[in-house]
Amino acid sequence: MAATPRGPRDRERPGDVWTRPRGGRRPKLTREAIVDAAIALADAEGLDAVSIRRIAAELGVRAMSLYTHIDAKEDLFDLMYDVVAAEVLVPGDPPDDWREGILRIARRERDAGLRHPWMFELAGRSPRVGPNGLRHLEQSLAAVAPLSDDPEVMLTVITTVDHYMLGFTLREQRVQEAKRNGMQDAYDSLQEQPYYKSVLDSGEIPHLQRLFKLGLYGVENFERGLKLLLDGIEHEYGEK
Repeated sequence: MAATPRGPRDRERPGDVWTRPRGGRRPKLTREAIVDAAIALADAEGLDAVSIRRIAAELGVRAMSLYTHIDAKEDLFDLMYDVVAAEVLVPGDPPDDWREGILRIARRERDAGLRHPWMFELAGRSPRVGPNGLRHLEQSLAAVAPLSDDPEVMLTVITTVDHYMLGFTLREQRVQEAKRNGMQDAYDSLQEQPYYKSVLDSGEIPHLQRLFKLGLYGVENFERGLKLLLDGIEHEYGEK
């Protein structure tokens, strides 16, 4: 879930959100409370629901009072991203086995993505990387170091696994959403409709027909796919 700096936006405001002093005279209103409220709102209603006015309403304060802690909504997004990045950090030192190290990180990334579906959308906007984001990237590099000390290879492995995790988790999010909306039941009934049933019974799509009969369509197995991916990485970069 690594992200790159935005660049032009950095020139619009002095310093950055990580080093700017925290303001505010209200003892009950803190930067942490603002960010926690924003994360809770994004989890419940999506990233588009997050605004300075809405967060202020959730906290029972005036919108202007939030600006003593943050300069703009983009600052809030950066802080939200970094708080969730802390959830991805793996406790302790990386294991000697690079595969186990990468597995631990990928599992935590997937879990965080499922808890906070907006996380990947925000990553696409390239938030500025904060302290927890930097630690996450450092952990990822340390995890793959036993495989190779070549920075280019290390980054290639991390990025490849990241892409797999991202694609799998995004698809998993959509499946979960479909089930919540009752779309899964609608899909199941599709097989009983005359046209689709006739196509399945015709033998024109034998592989898909077998999946349907075995009830395997849509089966998710994050670990199995990741193992196949790591096998390929080990074959390419491991000891010959």
